Amino acid sequence: MDRNILRACREDPRRTSTDIHVSVTSPNEPGPSRRTIRRRLQSKNRKARVEWAKQHWSWGPREWANHIWSDESKFKLFGTDGIQWIRRPIGSRYAPQYQCPTVKHGGGSVIVWGCFSDTSMGPLKRIVGTMDRYLYEDILENTQDNDPKHTSGHVANRFRRRRVDLLEWPSQSPDLNPIEHMWKELERRLNGVRASNANQKFVQLEAAWKSIPMTVVQTLLDSMPRRCQAVIDAKGYPTKY
Repeated sequence: MDRNILRACREDPRRTSTDIHVSVTSPNEPGPSRRTIRRRLQSKNRKARVEWAKQHWSWGPREWANHIWSDESKFKLFGTDGIQWIRRPIGSRYAPQYQCPTVKHGGGSVIVWGCFSDTSMGPLKRIVGTMDRYLYEDILENTQDNDPKHTSGHVANRFRRRRVDLLEWPSQSPDLNPIEHMWKELERRLNGVRASNANQKFVQLEAAWKSIPMTVVQTLLDSMPRRCQAVIDAKGYPTKY
């Protein structure tokens, strides 16, 4: 049953615990509850996080310098998405039961894609519509080398053609990804700045993105060993990062 649960998750990572429950149970063989399935998948994810952190804890500036960090994020026209308050005992801020799940794109007005490395801040691109593999491949082509637009094949095939190695990544690990803090830095620089429409908002975001100094990038990359150690110490649970 345990293997069936993990196999169902691997086959389709978007499956909910309810979907997996239906697929692994039958009238003749009742399966575990949806809550048990969620706990099993969370345990698997925590193990992957710890293993990744242990593998990369000893990396130094030279190893991290070989990577480009990229992601997309959503920004509202007016302010942030708000704060959800949680009542908790003192000293239990990062305990799992007091963590709030987040939604990456919760109906905001402007979605952007950005990247950076240890040598420069990459461009900031506006995402209109759904970020599918064709749009992503187009961004990579036009961002990196201005080649003609490519809309065929998978993004993974493109990386292989360009001999670009992808860094394997544990899911649900924003605390290990320094670009998450870069989005917060971008939001901080626009704190109190209002936009009347989405176009103006993107202009503001792009200008603020270009103004971020490389000292911010270096600080984030220097934090990677501490991030890895924090995940190891927390046994895969969320950390302060």
